[in-house]
Amino acid sequence: MIDADSVAKYDLPGHLRSVPDEIEVTGLPVTGALPPELTGRYVRNGPNALPGQTTAQPLAGPGMLHGVRLRAGRAEWYRNRWVRTGAFQGRSFVTADGRLDLTATSANTHVMRHADRILALVEVGLPHEVTPTLDTVGPCDFGGRLTTAMTAHPKLDPVTGELHFFGYGMRPPYLTYHRLDAAGALVHSQEIEVPTGTMMHDFAITEHYVVWLDLPVTFQWGLAGGPVPYQWDDAYGARLGIMRHDEPGARVRWFGIDPCYVFHVGNAYEDAEGRIVLDAVRYAPADFAAMWRVARAMDMTLAAGRSVLHRWILDPAGTGVTAREEQLDDRSVEMPTMNDTRVGRPARYLYTIIGGAPNSQDDCAIVKYDIESGKSTSYDLAPEVAIGEAVFVPSSGGPGAPEGPRGEDDGWLISIATLRDGSASQLLVLDATDLPAGPVASVELPRGVPTGFHGSWLPDEV
Repeated sequence: MIDADSVAKYDLPGHLRSVPDEIEVTGLPVTGALPPELTGRYVRNGPNALPGQTTAQPLAGPGMLHGVRLRAGRAEWYRNRWVRTGAFQGRSFVTADGRLDLTATSANTHVMRHADRILALVEVGLPHEVTPTLDTVGPCDFGGRLTTAMTAHPKLDPVTGELHFFGYGMRPPYLTYHRLDAAGALVHSQEIEVPTGTMMHDFAITEHYVVWLDLPVTFQWGLAGGPVPYQWDDAYGARLGIMRHDEPGARVRWFGIDPCYVFHVGNAYEDAEGRIVLDAVRYAPADFAAMWRVARAMDMTLAAGRSVLHRWILDPAGTGVTAREEQLDDRSVEMPTMNDTRVGRPARYLYTIIGGAPNSQDDCAIVKYDIESGKSTSYDLAPEVAIGEAVFVPSSGGPGAPEGPRGEDDGWLISIATLRDGSASQLLVLDATDLPAGPVASVELPRGVPTGFHGSWLPDEV
C-alpha cells in the first residue's frame, strides 16, 4: 500500500512536484459553460514519484494518469492512478541474466485508445492496458505478437483505422515497424535496418508512407544503467527516411538533413506534386545539448534550449539525397497537436504550447498556427501559470454543437493549467476557432496536478 503521508526524497519545482497519493473527487466546480457535446474522459499521463522514492532522474518516474470525466455539461469526477507496471512493483528492467523485461517500465509518457483498449505508453517497453476508470489491467503484447518496445507516439490512420507504430532498442533489432488493424490485431512487423540504437521518440505517417527520424542521439554503453543512457553523437549524422507502408517489405529511402533533434512531430502529408512534407519541432545541436543538461540533471538554474517549428520536404520521385529545410517560426514551442482526423493528410492548423519546458522562464501560451496563411493566434496565460499539452477535440455535431458545416478547427482544445507553485490546477476548455477569447469553461481540480507529458480525449463510445 502507498503511504499518503510519505514525502518524496527529491523536490521538483512546484508545478512539476509529484503528488503523494491517489484520490477520487466527484462534482467538480465549473466556471463558464462546458460544451454538452463533450461527453467522455480527458486523461493525461506523466511521471510521478512514489512516496519516499529516490531516483537519479525524476522525469523517468512511475507513470500516473490523471482523468476528468465530463458529461452533459458537468464535470463528474477527477481521479488519479499510478500505472502498476513491473517497475512499479519493484522489478528491474534488466534481469539477472541480462535480458530486458519490457513489462518493467514506467509507462509514463502517453495514454491513448485503439479498438477496445486504453493503453499507457512509454517508448522503452510494452504498453499497459488500463480501464476507463484508470485502473491497471496489465501489459499488452497483442497476443504474444509484439516482442519489441512500443513508441509512445503511435499514429492512427483516420481513413483505414490502422495504428502504425514502432519499437527501438539498444540491442538489435534496433528499429522495428509494426501495424495494428482497426480491430486491434498486430498484423505486420518489419525490421528496419539502421546502424545502431538511436533515441527515436516520434515518427510520422502519410497516406502511403512512414517517415523515419534517424537522428544523432544514440545509445551509449558507458551510460548503461543510468536513467537515460542516450547522448548526442556528432559522428552519427542526421537523416529522414521514407518507406511505403502499403507495400510489405518496402525499402527505406534516406534523405540527409542538417544535424538536429526532434522529440515531437506535428504532421506529415503528400502534397499535390507527390512530395512528402513534414512539420515538426526542431532542436538545433546546441539547443538540444542545453535542454538535455536540464533534463538529465534537473538543474533548474541551467539555460534550456529552444525548439522551433520546422519543415522538411522530401521528393520520392526525385534523384536528390537531401531534404529541403525551412524554419516556419522563431518562437520556442513544443507539444504540437492537431485535428487527428487529418493525420497523414494536408492539415491547415497545428496547436503548440510556449513555456512548457521544466525550467522555462517564458510566459506560457497556447499557439494556433494557420499553416496555409503563415499566421498564428494565441491564448496567453498569466505569468504565474504553467500549461500542458493542448489536445484538440473535433466538434461532434452532437447536442449543443453549432449547426452547419464544420471546419478543420471547429472544436475544442483541452489542457491542464497549474499554478507554478503547484498549489492548484484547472482543466481548461477553449474554442479552437477563437483562442484569444480564452476558455469557454474551466474545471477546478481538487489538487495541483503536476505538469506532465501527453494525454488524450476519450469520447464515450456510441
